[in-house]
Amino acid sequence: MKKFFVLVVLFALPIIAYLFFSSGQNNFAKLPVLTEDIHDINDFKSLQGEKVSLDDKISIVAFFGKNLDQMKGHTFNLDQKILEKYYEFNDFQFVIVLPESARENAIRFSEDFEAIGNPQNWKFVFSSEEKVKAVFESMNSNLKLDKNLHTPYVFIVDKDRNLRGRKDDEDYGKMYAYDASSVADLSNKMNDDVKVILAEYRMALKKNNAERKN
Repeated sequence: MKKFFVLVVLFALPIIAYLFFSSGQNNFAKLPVLTEDIHDINDFKSLQGEKVSLDDKISIVAFFGKNLDQMKGHTFNLDQKILEKYYEFNDFQFVIVLPESARENAIRFSEDFEAIGNPQNWKFVFSSEEKVKAVFESMNSNLKLDKNLHTPYVFIVDKDRNLRGRKDDEDYGKMYAYDASSVADLSNKMNDDVKVILAEYRMALKKNNAERKN
């Protein structure tokens, strides 16, 4: 009887553990929404003259301020650790929100950065300082822009213009954005979270396709 009980336990425990963790995957498959209805940027002017919107795109949104030269190191980190891995996704974009006074600086910055990275898929957008602040404040985060409208932190915004992040990060608690000056945060936290949100949309797309076929 004891041998039978031991065999049942040894056989059943792995199955129970598998069912527990596999069912839990659905709970952790989505990156939490921290703020809904971020202001759109569709009335901003882009560097290339194209219309840029946060709707229907997974966007990495940065506020790099008036002095972009100070951001080369942060942008290089971001390009190497995050962006170059995901440029191939058509619904993924990197948006740098700037005041109109930074336009000439942005042109030089983009040209200079071609020597060390890939700025071709970056989308610089410009408007008044008030509108830049309004977009940032719509994130409703615990962060602030400095007097140059700059922060090293970058945000993940989903296709419905919701801010995504972590509600209970082991290091930061509620995590609204990711520090582009920290290679560790980009590699370990942001990279994982971008993978999660891309996987979330891929799974939703597969489900929709399957439902249409049925």
